Amino acid sequence: LMVAAGGGIGGGGILVPIYILVMGFSPKHAIPLSNITVFGGALANTYLNTRKRHPLAERPLVDWDLILVMEPLTIAGALIGAFLNKVLPETFLVVMLVALLSFTAYNTLKKSLKMYAAESRHMREEMGIREDGTKESELTRIAHDEDEVEASDHLLDGERGEGGSDEEGAEDVSLEEDDDEMDDELRQIMEEEREAPMMNIMVLVTMFVVVLFINLMKGGGAFPSPLGIKCGSTSFWVANFLMLGWIFIISVFARAYLVRRFELKKEHNYQYVDGDIQWDSRATIVYPIVCCFAGFFAGMFGVGGGIVKGPLMLAMGVHPAVSSASSACMILFTSFTATTSFIVFGLLVPDYAIICFVIGFIATLFGQIGLFYLMAKYKRNSYIAFSIGGVVLLSAFLMTIQSLVSMAEGAHHHSGGICGKGD
Repeated sequence: LMVAAGGGIGGGGILVPIYILVMGFSPKHAIPLSNITVFGGALANTYLNTRKRHPLAERPLVDWDLILVMEPLTIAGALIGAFLNKVLPETFLVVMLVALLSFTAYNTLKKSLKMYAAESRHMREEMGIREDGTKESELTRIAHDEDEVEASDHLLDGERGEGGSDEEGAEDVSLEEDDDEMDDELRQIMEEEREAPMMNIMVLVTMFVVVLFINLMKGGGAFPSPLGIKCGSTSFWVANFLMLGWIFIISVFARAYLVRRFELKKEHNYQYVDGDIQWDSRATIVYPIVCCFAGFFAGMFGVGGGIVKGPLMLAMGVHPAVSSASSACMILFTSFTATTSFIVFGLLVPDYAIICFVIGFIATLFGQIGLFYLMAKYKRNSYIAFSIGGVVLLSAFLMTIQSLVSMAEGAHHHSGGICGKGD
């Protein structure tokens, strides 16, 4: 949990096998306990991250535009994947899950090593260390810097001497005035970005509340509907399509809003920083589709979305600190929704649930503080990427062990189909 805290990916893939193999819980109770542990950790993560600022810009560390794009269709994909989880053979799901996590871990750790190498190269350059390991003398470095300054001064003098007429001087003043006007318009955009966008947050909260309400009202499998909706009936499927339709409407709204913001920024020459995603008409289609597939696999294999979305955001080029904070915030939404469902359906063991929640909160709190201390001390953002890759790899290993033990004992947990009770 302390390692997973830095990556903001929850650690559910580690907790479920531990609760089953070490503590002896059945999957039916291990998954809810894992979820409330992750919820405690996500609460601690979000508490810390909402107080932090972006490392390269004057705005919150959590990227709410990114969440607004990723979360709706991730949930939609997870809902669809969850149906397949109920009908596909357990052995097939286990093999595919381990393959997916192993592939994800490999790519994430590969990217982590590249980031680590780039950081090392940058630190060597700052310290004046050459590629062969020898250190450039202080006198040589000062002389080199003076040569660069002198060359730039000559270049500026040459530009001034080539045609410094009064007319051109007047044009320069005019351009400076235009820049000042542009700065005023840009300032409003940047001022809005200094604080968390409440509209984005309210849209996401509303989406989750509606999805949770419909999900509880329709029931399913072993959980009777308060409205008397029978699993597999026409009303049951209408409710499911209603959820997907609602999520699609939110996604369309989010796309229109972000494209409009992108055009406004483009018009006023907004300067993006490293790791920012420009939400143009193409990006607002491609990335949500990718997120939908990520959610689909998360739902189909019964793992938390963070274990998929964390590596996905790194692959998208998002700054590691922003990826970690945004992923943790998304997990807070999803784990709260799932925990509420487990409580309503009576699947959460109360005594253990309180302990697991506290453990998740404290472990994550100290884990994130410790990791960010190391990042600040050694100036390495790659530690977050290593955290994500390591947790995903460990999840793949533990889930493999759990599956092998389950097969050796002859215990196969079947869901019994979409409307089955499962065991």
